[in-house]
Amino acid sequence: MSGPDSPAEASSPVATGDVLAGKYRVDRVLGVGGMGVVVAATHLKLDQQVALKFMLPEGVGDADLVERFAREARAAVKLKSDHVARVLDVGTLDSGSPYMVMEYLEGSDLGSLVESSGPLPVLDTVDYVLQACDAVAEAHTLGIVHRDLKPRNLFLTGRNDGRALVKVLDFGISKHKAASELSLTRSSEVIGSPNYMSPEQLKSARAADERSDIWALGVILYELLTGRVPFVAESVTALTAMVLTDRPRAVDQLRPEVPHDLAVVIAKCLEKEPASRFQSIAELAAGLEAFAPPDTRDLALRIARMAGGSKVPLLSSQSSAKRIAVSGATSVNWSAKTELASTGKKGTMLFAIAFTAIVGSLAVVIALVLALRPGTPGAGATSSGAAPPQAVTTIPVTSSLPVVLAPITPSNPAAPVMAPSTTASVAASTGAHPGHAPAASAPIPAGSSVEPPAYRTSW
Repeated sequence: MSGPDSPAEASSPVATGDVLAGKYRVDRVLGVGGMGVVVAATHLKLDQQVALKFMLPEGVGDADLVERFAREARAAVKLKSDHVARVLDVGTLDSGSPYMVMEYLEGSDLGSLVESSGPLPVLDTVDYVLQACDAVAEAHTLGIVHRDLKPRNLFLTGRNDGRALVKVLDFGISKHKAASELSLTRSSEVIGSPNYMSPEQLKSARAADERSDIWALGVILYELLTGRVPFVAESVTALTAMVLTDRPRAVDQLRPEVPHDLAVVIAKCLEKEPASRFQSIAELAAGLEAFAPPDTRDLALRIARMAGGSKVPLLSSQSSAKRIAVSGATSVNWSAKTELASTGKKGTMLFAIAFTAIVGSLAVVIALVLALRPGTPGAGATSSGAAPPQAVTTIPVTSSLPVVLAPITPSNPAAPVMAPSTTASVAASTGAHPGHAPAASAPIPAGSSVEPPAYRTSW
């Protein structure tokens, strides 16, 4: 936080207590750069805390700087992602300086966090970068390339439930694919922060496309995990030569606890040739998914949907964690419910197999019952009405459910139900169920009028 005597306060053209545009009271100066000033302010009529950014007087005369300032507001207001700092208002101060009003964020940028705390845990790093990918992916769908992604432009704050929330800042040098926007960028300009610029962007700002943002995200991953950027040099010229020719050390060589597959993902972001990198943010997000915490992992799916149904792997085979089902379009609803990602089709198939086996078993039993009824072929009845003794027959059944046919006789009115078995037994009146004592029953004399026993099915 900047105090009254801080360098930011001393070099700022405004002071604490000043009222800007007739409604914004300056509470404190947050920072002063080469182009503008950012202050924490209070909207006097709404009693709402906001961040107000405006240009320094010396920049107002530069038409390109004024246009870039306006471009930042236009780019940010088009993006609906929760991971972009909201622009609430724009206007011009009495001094002629354009200003924009943004949501006020409590927290710290990731660059300051690494400087104060050192390399970040793997889960946190991937969580933060995946959240940034959500904002960048939406920008890309609108034809906007950020061109200045770096840890200091990723601001870490919190949601109302306490979870971490990353906001992408500063679309001031973003490039739009529209011809009118391209004219603002001279091909010889070096625009951006050299440590995070791709080889093609160092050669020409106009050559930067979506894959340049992917390079920058790779550098950010590298720095958050190791505490250093991939290339370090004493001048922009030397740095450019290194970026164009040298290959950085692998992340897992500098920090062995980083998974090798994650190091491979980062190395792919840092390929010299744009065609060798991930070709979209959706592809990069799919590569990061397996290393993200559960409540962020589903962002890869959301990003793929924004990319227009890109056919990319949405869940890595390395990931065994639960996926978060998104019920809405924003990150606020990520924790709505959880479900296992890979069990749906398998469960349906197992149910179908079990159901088919049960139906098949019942069909066999019914056929046997009908076959053994009096007066039907195969029931054992003779023309004289005598029923000869029949042997016990065991019929294999594929179902795991026990199906037992038990004779009902005067001495055995209700046959006992068998314990579970993988076979079903059909017992005639002279037989017995396996595992049970034979039923006491007098033999049926030849020519007797006693009807053959009826049969009951038990399962």
